[in-house]
Amino acid sequence: MDFWRQLDIISPQQLQTSISVIGCGGIGSPTVLALSKMGCSQITVYDPDRVEAHNLPNQFFRLDDRHQAKVMALTSIVQSFTGTEIRGLQEELVEQRLQGLVIGAVDSMDSRKKIWKNCIRFNPEISLYIDARMSSEVCRIFSIKPIDPEEVRFYEETLYSDAEALEEPCTSRAIIYNVLMAASLISHQVKAFLSHEPISRELAFDFKTLTFLHS
Repeated sequence: MDFWRQLDIISPQQLQTSISVIGCGGIGSPTVLALSKMGCSQITVYDPDRVEAHNLPNQFFRLDDRHQAKVMALTSIVQSFTGTEIRGLQEELVEQRLQGLVIGAVDSMDSRKKIWKNCIRFNPEISLYIDARMSSEVCRIFSIKPIDPEEVRFYEETLYSDAEALEEPCTSRAIIYNVLMAASLISHQVKAFLSHEPISRELAFDFKTLTFLHS
């Protein structure tokens, strides 16, 4: 692909770093495609699930992808859109070794806590951890340096159990414009970090009020 229209923003050479994306559903699938179109080519995606019919309106999958492993379908989509070969692993993240930039795009707080404790916290091989959360028409993005004690304390104050989480009705959990916003904010944070620009520790956008809650 020819990236000349973005070269004064960021060049593909600046994006050549290891990126792991945990979860390729509502947030993960558009994020992976956006990063690939920016020029990121060293992407590994983890997700044990398969594409279901209810995933199609708010995730970046095709009708023909139903019943396929999400990581395999997304690998094919990225290849067809960008020519980039990403690595897809149909497995749950447990204690795998991670490095570089890590993006968490899972759909439960208990999963976030396990990933943080087992793979991210004080891991010197991870330069930046981006945790993306979505609820109805709000998306929230945390960007944390996992070896910084102050940022670790800040992030851990945002963690709680699934039992404490606000339970949204099944019919109001996700919509396509919210996942696209989340993917945009994540991609911007990646660009800013790799360009040595300031990044926001917390970003939150509310579509109902069209306002940033944190920035």
